[in-house]
Amino acid sequence: MPLLQDLSIKLEGTLQFDTLTKTLYATDASVYREMPLAVAFPKTEADIQKLIQFASENQTSLIPRTAGTSLSGQCVGNGIVVDVSKHFTQILELNVEERWVRVQPGVVRDELNRYLKPHGLFFSPITSTASRAMIGGMVGNNSSGTTSIVYGVTRDKVISLHTILSDGNPVKFEALSKEEFEKKTKLQSLEGDIYRRVLEELSDEEAREEIHAQFPKKSIHRRNTGYAVDELLKSEVFEGEEKFNFCKLLSGSEGTLAFTTEIKISLDPLPDPIEIVVAAHFESIHQSMVASQTAMKHPATAVELMDKIILDCTKESIEYSKNRYFVEGDPEAILMVEFRGKTLEEATKKGEALVQDFENSGIGYAYPIIEPSMVSAAWALRSAGLGLLANIPGDAKAVACIEDTAVDIADLADYIDEFDEMMVGFQQKPVHYAHAGAGEIHLRPILDLKKSKDVEAFYQISKSSAELVKKYQGSLSGEHGDGRVRAAFIPLMVGEKNYELFRRIKFTWDPSNIFNPGKIVDAAPMNKFLRYEPDVETPVHPTALDFSAVGGILRMAEKCNGSGDCRKLPGSGGTMCPSYMATKNEKDTTRGRANTLREFLTMDKKENAFNHPEIKEAMDLCLSCKGCTSECPSNVDMASMKAEFLFQYQKVNGTPLRSKAFAYINELNGFGSLMPGIANFFLNNGVTGGIMKSILGVAPERNLPEISSQSLRNWYNKNYTLLPGPSQTIKSVYFFVDEFTNHNDTHIGIKTISLLKKLGYEVKVVDHHESGRSALSKGLLPKAKKHADANVRIFQNLVDGNTPLIGLEPSAILSFRDEYPRIVSPELMPAAKKLKFHVKLIDEFLAQEAAAGNIKSDLFTDKAQKIKLHGHCHQKALSSMLWTQKILSLPENYSVETIPSGCCGMAGSFGYEAEHYQVSQQVGELVLFPAVRNAESDTIIAAPGTSCRHQIADGTGKKAKHPVEVLWEALRG
Repeated sequence: MPLLQDLSIKLEGTLQFDTLTKTLYATDASVYREMPLAVAFPKTEADIQKLIQFASENQTSLIPRTAGTSLSGQCVGNGIVVDVSKHFTQILELNVEERWVRVQPGVVRDELNRYLKPHGLFFSPITSTASRAMIGGMVGNNSSGTTSIVYGVTRDKVISLHTILSDGNPVKFEALSKEEFEKKTKLQSLEGDIYRRVLEELSDEEAREEIHAQFPKKSIHRRNTGYAVDELLKSEVFEGEEKFNFCKLLSGSEGTLAFTTEIKISLDPLPDPIEIVVAAHFESIHQSMVASQTAMKHPATAVELMDKIILDCTKESIEYSKNRYFVEGDPEAILMVEFRGKTLEEATKKGEALVQDFENSGIGYAYPIIEPSMVSAAWALRSAGLGLLANIPGDAKAVACIEDTAVDIADLADYIDEFDEMMVGFQQKPVHYAHAGAGEIHLRPILDLKKSKDVEAFYQISKSSAELVKKYQGSLSGEHGDGRVRAAFIPLMVGEKNYELFRRIKFTWDPSNIFNPGKIVDAAPMNKFLRYEPDVETPVHPTALDFSAVGGILRMAEKCNGSGDCRKLPGSGGTMCPSYMATKNEKDTTRGRANTLREFLTMDKKENAFNHPEIKEAMDLCLSCKGCTSECPSNVDMASMKAEFLFQYQKVNGTPLRSKAFAYINELNGFGSLMPGIANFFLNNGVTGGIMKSILGVAPERNLPEISSQSLRNWYNKNYTLLPGPSQTIKSVYFFVDEFTNHNDTHIGIKTISLLKKLGYEVKVVDHHESGRSALSKGLLPKAKKHADANVRIFQNLVDGNTPLIGLEPSAILSFRDEYPRIVSPELMPAAKKLKFHVKLIDEFLAQEAAAGNIKSDLFTDKAQKIKLHGHCHQKALSSMLWTQKILSLPENYSVETIPSGCCGMAGSFGYEAEHYQVSQQVGELVLFPAVRNAESDTIIAAPGTSCRHQIADGTGKKAKHPVEVLWEALRG
């Protein structure tokens, strides 16, 4: 690799060509996989010019990439992937009066709109991937999204583009008058060649007639098939009145013509603030298609479809099952029609008019109107469609190959009927969803691309679909682009003459074919370079955790389809992926880790398939926050896969001393509790504490948790019967004395037990094992299994719906729900699965008892108090922070504000580890630390997690309380 090493030295950014990095960039969100030569992360335009020069001199290619969420394989290739998402992320200039903004291509669409909102403006194209999709990718693909029926597509918004051409020269493309255009044709340069070529080609009347005859109907505004030469005809240079602008051609060109470094786009005023959605339910797809035509006669801002297959997927999703509240019965399809207004009355009136129209037409059977406060949850259900499809059990998945067709809205019902009839011939019941109002339904066959017969069906279905779209003079690609999956059918869609025109355009702009070759023109067959080798048995790897529900750990990794939800930034809310938010590195996403596991567990020939330093590196910054178990639409459980990986890897490479120390923290704390004063002195004085931190690799900046003067168990045994409480008890509960509360947070445990008894609950504590949480996090799975087995045996016959097991520390008590049913001995699995339904967080228990009328607000102070609440990751993933908000709101004048933070950054032992300290602090600084620092001095900071409270103390110097402490202190008397 001497040439690549030389290039790397010349770049201000970085060039990586190690196995892990190439593996991470071998796929996107499509079905394709091809190992790149290297991955570049340019910092400057000069870096990009050097990359272009290198590609030209060494007969390789450049594949531009932003978020890597393309469904058609645009970001996959064997050249150098050029990722601009890390450094080209600046918003450069905003002109509020003229309503435009100038940005670099790596600016995230939602981040841009958060920046624009105070100015009353927004960038209107919105894709389902808007929380991570970047403006450069949206231009490259000419993205549309749900509101295109009102605002148009990305191409309509692009004012100018700063690019670097294939000869390395920077060129700005913008609107030109006829005279300015003619001047460009006189240039003796590649730029001049480009203008001369288009003038020569489109001045030919026969060529223009061929374009009009073969291109999609003009009424279809979503049209991405090939190069948009039809848009250039609208200029005054040829047939229209507009100024000539090559940005029309570059939008949707998939990075095949030039490398874009700067984008100027027009903005729209923010839409009316009040939004409602009519969720019309239908008993057939045909009905919903007819209904979409009716909906388009109304002032709707979005008309979107979900079919039964999508809806059924949401039933099994931890996160999205919560958003199904508006679904009535078992509809074959739901049409979601959005209306906006300046007032609720105005928006609702529009929705009611549509409902009346549906009822008069006799189509549909239910038309709930979703109120503004719940609209975002409903749209989250629709947006999750892509990822949720990966949850279909087995290797057969809903495959993106024919999902982007667009036809005239008047043709939609007939087209879908004919399409569905065609699919019957392939023994298929396809998935239908997305943009009904724009004439674009995302249609996906269910195929197992691990089998050669389905790979052949993949091609035949795509070809038949292309022929049907051509019959209706539609667009084979409405918004996802041609890429690898559709490019081979472009001659069929636009005719051979137009296809040859495309080739001449491509090779005028890019004579050496260095920009993203094989996309749009000269594509490989669409069923080549797939992720899997057909008819090769999927390897099965024995594991300590039970992954049988998804077919093994490899298939758990394969659930990731690349949609990139894990690349969202802090402003989007949620937890996943905290380390990516801090580092912006692909390897620190759930997707990156899943791709790494999939690659090595599939291709590996070692006796221990987990024994790869590349997997270890990819897993290193996983905080095991469990955000992916709920926020990833595919529910990829990376925390469990990390625990399993560590266990398997350590079989060969040994378990580090630090990992053993943290895994055995309960035993060490138990030993220290014999002489807590001496133990605490040893832990936290500068000399002995410093030596111990150095030996274990603990960050010197950290304060180690002190051991309490007595354990909670000892306190309970001595004091419980002396605690005050009412003579009549409401019910009994078993209290789980987790290892952290027992030895470190005893004071919180005391207040919890005291509170429960004061409120009228009998609290029982039995001799049980620790939770095993620390052992799980460090991959010591046999130790965790021993504790899980013991606890299930102890509690299986003690707790039930009336007498639950409740716990204080989320990570410990929620192990009963999450890991226990998958790690206990086989004979205990039925008991573990039953037991998990009777285990509650203290927050859940108190909130449910309050809802039942057993705990009343008048038991607490009526003093006013502000509280800022930070949620524990495991609670957010496996339960809900709503329970905590409810109990903190029991005192009638307590005001609770939930900090929109993800992970605190401590994540158990992660933040204590010296090499992870900096990332841990970066994660804390994203949202949590600033929110805590900016809180008023008399505001209580509340956090259920012991790690979170330590992180807040170390990062801000402020003391956070457990919510139960807050309640205890709020009790009257």
